[in-house]
Parts: sequence; C-alpha cells; structure tokens
Amino acid sequence: MYPVLKIDNLQTHFHTRTGVAKAIDVVSFEIGKGEIVCVVGESGCGKSMTALSVLRLVPHPGRIVGGEIWLDGENLMAFSESEMRAVRGDRVSMIFQEPMVSLNPAFTIGNQLIEAVRIHRRVSRTEARERAIAMLRRVELPAPEARMDAYPHELSGGMRQRVMIAEALLLDPALLLADEPTTALDVTVQAQVLEVMVRAARESGTAIMMITHNLAVVSEIADRVVVMYAGRVVEQGTAEEIFTRPAHPYTRGLLRAIPSLPLGDDDGPRQPLYEMGGLVPSLTDLPPGCAFCPRCPEAFAPCDRERPPGFALGSTHAAACWLHRQEAER
Repeated sequence: MYPVLKIDNLQTHFHTRTGVAKAIDVVSFEIGKGEIVCVVGESGCGKSMTALSVLRLVPHPGRIVGGEIWLDGENLMAFSESEMRAVRGDRVSMIFQEPMVSLNPAFTIGNQLIEAVRIHRRVSRTEARERAIAMLRRVELPAPEARMDAYPHELSGGMRQRVMIAEALLLDPALLLADEPTTALDVTVQAQVLEVMVRAARESGTAIMMITHNLAVVSEIADRVVVMYAGRVVEQGTAEEIFTRPAHPYTRGLLRAIPSLPLGDDDGPRQPLYEMGGLVPSLTDLPPGCAFCPRCPEAFAPCDRERPPGFALGSTHAAACWLHRQEAER
C-alpha cells in the first residue's frame, strides 16, 4: 500500500545574484493515511518551501531541481500544469499561515467556498452551498448559514481560521498541508482549531503535514515529527522518540528552549531560558559538512568536513549526526 505522500530526495533551489540558495537540500520523508506529521525547525529552514514544493507552487526564481514527490503512488513531478491545477484544492489542500491574506476580502465566505466546490465538482450552486454550510458546521463555526453571507473582515481571527480549514477539507482531500494554522490565535481557540483538524484526520483518513514552531502543539497531536535545519532533515521519528530520546543536538536545543515555570516554591530555582548560539547559515553558502556544525556544542572532527547521512536508530527513528555513526553500524 502506497503512503499518501512520499517525498524522495527533493531539492528546491533559488538562483539569485549572490549564488544558488538551496532552500530544500535533498529532503525525504513520507506520510501515511490518517497520519499527522509535524515539521519543525527555525524560520528559514525550509518547512514552508517543502509544502509549496509539494503543490509545485515554488515562487520565482525558485524551482525544483531534483527528487520526486509521490501522491498515492503517482509522481506529481510528471504532472502537467493543468493536471496539477486539478490536484490543488481537491486531492491536496493547504491552510496558509494568515487567513486574512488568503481569503479574498472582496467576496463573501459563501462565494469563495461555493467556487472551491464547483471548480472540482460538477454540482449545482445550491448543492455546493449546502456542502459548504455542512462543512462550516463540521468545523463548529457558529451560525454557518449566516456566515456564508459575511465578508472576511466581519469575522474574528478564529472564525477566519475555521473558514480556511473548512475550505481545505471541503472536498475530503487525501493530503492536507497546514502552515502554522494556529498563528495569532489565543490558546482556547487554538485548541479548538487543532481538535477540528485531528478529527478530520481520524474520521476521513486525511494525511496531515503540519508546519509549526509550537512544540507544545506537536507533543499533543503529532504521530511523527520531522526536524529540519538549513533545508535538510536532521532528525525524524515518532513524537515519543523525538520528545523522550532526541538524537540530534539541534533537536535537543529546540526542546531545551521551551519555556517552563516551576509550579511552586519547592521546585527549585528557575533556570534561565536556553538560547542556541549562532545563526542559521546562509543558504547560498552552506558549510561542506553538517550545516549545524558552527553552532553545535558537540561537534568534532568529521562534522566540519563531511555531511552526515541519516543514521537509523531504530525502525522509525533516524538522525543525520556523526555522533550516531557507531551506534548505527552495530
């Protein structure tokens, strides 16, 4: 049985005046039916560009220069542009980071949802409207019939985000790409929005690739986690493996940077918030070895010269770090 999404040695480069920026530098992972995979890492590490590459919506001057993207056993890299237009919004949907920018302010919510249905399905406007209302009700938007006639600016941030999720799930896609879907939402609304997405994965079998900086969210909903740094996958594994046995120094740094407060006076002194030293390297001038080497507190001889492969640490866990060479060889 094919995974819903399989990314195999993907490379997306931007040809600029200062050189070739390797936004995605040989990335591979897959997502199964009904699985939630969270992609984490600092800004500029290639998370959003990976999602845009899946949809083949890489902005100019970027282009996919290598690798394959498989959707239910079909190579999207072999699809024509007209075939990709049929895929986008139907078999693969995306929730973008800012709903106020993604929703057209000149059209009502109803017009935008109805159009999304009728582009891909031969149904009447009445049938499309009924389907849209049913989906708004499914994502628990209050008074869905009335909201169909509202404009985006008339809704709160949480409501707009629910509309974006409804639009993305409208045609029961095989794959949902969610780029920071809970940005700027308060924790209560965030929890509600995440619950809607998780329910969609469990009930409809939709595979979800979620991009986020919020590791608390990851710990709550992820089945597996992919950690990216400088356009490369440095570690991937189940959520339990990543949070309890992080194998890459970068992953450990991300987890140490999560703020925590003592529950009472007996919990000991507060520890200063961990800060990872250094900066993400320029994508036009990546070091020859491990991209994290200049910032890594555990770097040693091979790290600055040779790029580490992904060493298998178990059937589901792998890390691209020379620290695990001997462990993987046993």
